[in-house]
Amino acid sequence: MRELSVPSLAPDPSECSVADYVYDNAARDPQRTALRRRNADQWSDVSAGTFAAEVTELARGLIGAGLQRGDRIALMSKTRYEWTLVDFAALAIGAVVVPIYETSSAEQVGWILSDSGAVAMVVETPEHQAIVQEVRANTPELRHLWQIEAGAVATIGALGELVDAADVGTRRQGTRIDDLASIIYTSGTTGRPKGCELSHRNFITEVSEVTTGLHQLFAEGTSTLLFLPIAHVFGRAIEIGALATGCVLGHTADIRNLLDDLKGFQPTFVLSVPRVFEKVYNTARQRAHTDGKERIFDLAERAAIRYSVGLESGSIPKRVKLQHAIFDRLVYGKLRAALGGRCDAAVSGGAPLGARLGHFFRGVGITIYEGYGLTETTAGVCVNRPDAIRVGSVGMPVGGTTARVGDDGELLLRGPLVFQGYWRNDEATKQAIDADGWFHTGDIGEIDAAGYVTITGRKKEIIVTAAGKNVAPAVLEDRVRAHWLVSQCLVVGDRQPFIAALITVDPEAFPTWLKDVGRDGSTDLSAVLDDPGLRGEFQSAIDEANKAVSKAEAIRKFIVLPHDWTEATGELTPSLKLKRNVVQAACADEIAALYASGRPADSA
Repeated sequence: MRELSVPSLAPDPSECSVADYVYDNAARDPQRTALRRRNADQWSDVSAGTFAAEVTELARGLIGAGLQRGDRIALMSKTRYEWTLVDFAALAIGAVVVPIYETSSAEQVGWILSDSGAVAMVVETPEHQAIVQEVRANTPELRHLWQIEAGAVATIGALGELVDAADVGTRRQGTRIDDLASIIYTSGTTGRPKGCELSHRNFITEVSEVTTGLHQLFAEGTSTLLFLPIAHVFGRAIEIGALATGCVLGHTADIRNLLDDLKGFQPTFVLSVPRVFEKVYNTARQRAHTDGKERIFDLAERAAIRYSVGLESGSIPKRVKLQHAIFDRLVYGKLRAALGGRCDAAVSGGAPLGARLGHFFRGVGITIYEGYGLTETTAGVCVNRPDAIRVGSVGMPVGGTTARVGDDGELLLRGPLVFQGYWRNDEATKQAIDADGWFHTGDIGEIDAAGYVTITGRKKEIIVTAAGKNVAPAVLEDRVRAHWLVSQCLVVGDRQPFIAALITVDPEAFPTWLKDVGRDGSTDLSAVLDDPGLRGEFQSAIDEANKAVSKAEAIRKFIVLPHDWTEATGELTPSLKLKRNVVQAACADEIAALYASGRPADSA
């Protein structure tokens, strides 16, 4: 067992409410740009004073609607300016925000509304409003429903005409730091979502510790364009962190035009999940290969990785420095330009990034600070930072946190970032937080002698083969997904004689493969699933992944599916995590077929 306690990096919190950040900014420098808001194709500045006034006006309306301290207000919307506005207005009056993903089904919405006891809800679109109306008979506590696209902000604001602005201040100043700020429901990868109770202290400590460690990113003069769902705790922490530190915040949910938005907004850093970084890399690599610049890109990639490895070791060979300088002009600058031209850093979480991608992007000039956290830990509880970075790890625990690896390899955590418990679910809370206050993450991890944490897999996802070999599927899946043609990968083999995999094809990359092999661009994927060339591409991905494990853990068989797994079809969560139980149930026949013909000839 290894245990590590990290002293706090930030001073004791001076705020009691998360909403204090908005008013502190306005009092300190009301003219400073706090946010940038997109109107059509233009970005316009929103000052700290203007935003505080808008929050106050909306908060007055919420009070006028009869909302009390502690009332739950549900919020279902894409990432947009109004999300942040409603969030801080609700927090300013001591209400509890209940985020709901804008892609949630009627069943999920109904469960969250009824379980949380929400009395008011703000939705974005008519479609969202229709979903709520569908389940409203089962949510008797819901009294108010407002729609952003139908003028919710103005409608709510009008309700506060008779409410004095001082009443908002009274509500905010009456908030205590340990009061409940939000109930965020887990994504439900293993069953019905549970509501995580997060206090103002949880968020304030998270923001204070993480932004202190990453002060180069979060400061006046920096900016970030938020495109992840704010309903996810990761996006929520960045939203609050930006407004707490003077980092200019922008919003977009139009992922299809993300590159255009990045070019217009020009953030100094971005945050994302590893799959987005994989797509950026794969797209750039494939475009170079299609344009006949395969050799240049491959050489540039190797030089970037060697340069980053040299940075970590403290010694960069002169030849690598020279190569790096040349490729910076030929290749790396174009990649940085794709992120707006000013971006030199990123924060990654939600899943393992992998050392290869981490070194590649740092070598290109965009350092990715990989972190680790859960909804139950108020987002990042471990993170790499400029003065303490080890590519391939998730960094050290943030200040005030104690981490321990249990006898079974599970990562345990204790500290002010750990949630209060699961809403109205004492039994689940007792299972998650033991009598000594340790939160059991469910993740298998390691803490090295220097204090860096590495996550190797989920405890419940560990595969035990028929021979008794324990296999962490994430190690293999991450490497298989690194191939430009692969969208998703699920490794299977529990109680089976060998490890196998299900693979889906990236629909954006597939037309490029058809063109490369001289096939008609309208060819359907189902017609080429057994094509030797296509299977050869995936076999190369399997071979590369198998280099990371022993022979007993290696993938021996695989099957390519004719359709991808997506959030829309139910196999991925909104943060792009794979719902293993859903996929395994849906693909039961395919999995059975992998083992029907027995052990492969080269199996151990």
